[in-house]
Parts: sequence; C-alpha cells; structure tokens
Amino acid sequence: MIDNLPKNTSIIYRNYNDPINEELIINIRNKCKKKGVKFYLSNNIKLAIKLNLDGAYIPAFNKNFTHNIFTMKKKFELLGSAHNLKEIRQKEKQRIKIIFLSPIFMSKKNKNFLGLYKFLNLKKQTNKNIVCLGGINFENIKKVKLIDVYGIAAIELFKNKKFKYL
Repeated sequence: MIDNLPKNTSIIYRNYNDPINEELIINIRNKCKKKGVKFYLSNNIKLAIKLNLDGAYIPAFNKNFTHNIFTMKKKFELLGSAHNLKEIRQKEKQRIKIIFLSPIFMSKKNKNFLGLYKFLNLKKQTNKNIVCLGGINFENIKKVKLIDVYGIAAIELFKNKKFKYL
C-alpha cells in the first residue's frame, strides 16, 4: 500500500492490542524512507526516537508530559489528537506540532461527531496546524476542501482504490 501513496502522505503506526514488533516498524520505516513518506509511531516516543522515525503521535487519552524530557532531533515531530478545547490545550502543553481534531463527520463507528461549525470554532482556538479526522469519505471530501486545514486523515478513504483520483 505504501508504494501507491503520494509523497505528501504520512503514516501513523498504531496498534494498541499487540506487543510492539520493532522489526515490523523498521521494515515500514525503510519502505517509507524509500518512497519519501513520513512515518510516525503512536504512543511510544522513546521507541520512535530510538528507531529514528520522523516523529511520534500522542493520542487524546495520553495526558502525560514525560516526553518533554527527551532529547529529540530537530526534524522530529510530535503529532496528537484532540476532541474538544480542553484536549487541544493539553496537546499544546505537550508541545504537539500538528493536532488531529476529530471526529469531523458521523461515521458507522462513531455517531458522536463535531460537524463543520463546531470543528471550525475549535480550529480557531489554536495556532497549531489542524488535520481533520473522522468520517471523511467521497461524499463529504468536497466540504473538507472548503475549510482551511493542514491535512486530512481518513483510513477508509485511503484504502479505497478511487482515492488516487481525488
């Protein structure tokens, strides 16, 4: 799947159910570097630094600040997710560069969503780059293009073969 992604794509590896497989992460990292795709590890900053990844992703449920003591290379980026203003402020204190604000639209998995107006209101509350996440599909992608966001995150959309024609 990595071979079919555009260069301005980033991948976040998150697997909270199984033990960390460093060999798999290294293999993905190497493929991403070859393709020019950024690669981030979720919820394990120490390992992301050790494996020389592009950065780490701190989920909304992670409220700690212990990563602030780590020495990080200049281009190492911290990403994080938030669902409300309180979590946005938390991510700002965690030195997050890019915030994934979600969910923007209703999906099969999530009936509790922000909607465009609440999303835009929350976006105005921070000067961080905002990526919209949640429920994005071919029916509502045009709405996303109308709002000024840094990027989009959409697992199901990217899996779809029609994605490369957006």
